[in-house]
Amino acid sequence: MQTNLADFIKDTPEGIEADAILRACVHCGFCTATCPTYQLLGDELDGPRGRIYLIKQVLEGAAPTRKTQLHLDRCLTCRNCETTCPSGVRYGRLVDIGRKVVEARVPRPAGERLKRATLKEFLPRTSLFKPAFWAGQLARPVLPATLRGKLQPAPAAGHWPTRAHARKMLVLEGCVQPAMAPNVNAATARVLDALGVQLLAAPRAGCCGAVRFHMNDQDGGLADMRRNVDAWWPYVEQGIEAIVMTASGCGVTVKDYGHLLAHDPAYADKAARIAALTKDLSEIVCDFEGEIAARLAGRIHERVAFHPPCTLQHGQRIRGKVEGVLRAAGVDVVLCAESHLCCGSAGTYSVLHPELAQQLRDRKLANLEATGAREIVSANVGCIGHLQSGTATPVSHWIEFVDRAMARAQA
Repeated sequence: MQTNLADFIKDTPEGIEADAILRACVHCGFCTATCPTYQLLGDELDGPRGRIYLIKQVLEGAAPTRKTQLHLDRCLTCRNCETTCPSGVRYGRLVDIGRKVVEARVPRPAGERLKRATLKEFLPRTSLFKPAFWAGQLARPVLPATLRGKLQPAPAAGHWPTRAHARKMLVLEGCVQPAMAPNVNAATARVLDALGVQLLAAPRAGCCGAVRFHMNDQDGGLADMRRNVDAWWPYVEQGIEAIVMTASGCGVTVKDYGHLLAHDPAYADKAARIAALTKDLSEIVCDFEGEIAARLAGRIHERVAFHPPCTLQHGQRIRGKVEGVLRAAGVDVVLCAESHLCCGSAGTYSVLHPELAQQLRDRKLANLEATGAREIVSANVGCIGHLQSGTATPVSHWIEFVDRAMARAQA
């Protein structure tokens, strides 16, 4: 694709990056076949190729409109198109750049500004979100159905092991996960403790930065990232083995810290080191498949459907590891039809675009339930909550399933 970027962005780091991404695109359109919003809406501008053209026009100096903004907003940033693209176009990064430029030039309606401001200031702050979530639980019976769906009952966390091990890893507690799914990190700590790894949490670490960054408050998102680097750095200096991500949405962001902070001389080297240490939980646990098999094989006789989050399979390009762990445990684990498609959660997307998100959720659940599985597992808190809001079938994190199985085996 030939480009002629406007002077306002041409020689900036973002402009140079965007230009390279745009030039990689060959207009083939393979991406439209796997784009969830294109499949639902059938509009070229609601697919990756159309959005790339919109961003190109804006970066070349065309004035963006409210319509431009809407088409970019409706993108889930699932990055399925990146998996499909034969030219390796880094669409996810391009849409972040394009959205930031459009956001600065196109005013939003007052109600939309309020909703977005509330989400980006409220969700990343656990001290605010947790008590509000608990209050919502109490009021849940009288709330509208859509809001009740966002306030699924949270299971108790259970104990966190305190045994010391030579192998030590950090875990990101996250922003909404401590309230919505407190058992996920505790279950992770218990499983790793049984496998000889001590899991620690840095008290000052918080939101990974994705909430603000992907809502076009990129400066706020980068500030969250710097705070986490500072919180984790003493542990890195002490020789921590890895930084474990139990939410794939956080993992794909933290693994990108080195790139996103590359132009910050105070943080570039540290951020690159943090990114290199960051592992999805499945990348850690898969190394223990033999031990898990020895503990659990032959004890579990269940069919489980695994929903791989987009941030795991497309963002991090991790496929097969969760399934491998579950199969090592003796689980009959299955993927549903269209397992590559987004469930519609996509961070704040299900709040900002509820109709599209619900269509995608219901389509995903129909495929999951067609597998005949009696339980659904995933690897991201947003996907778990979103799916559970539309089904009576239990939906949990895959590590919780392993934790329960190991507890039964020891009983």
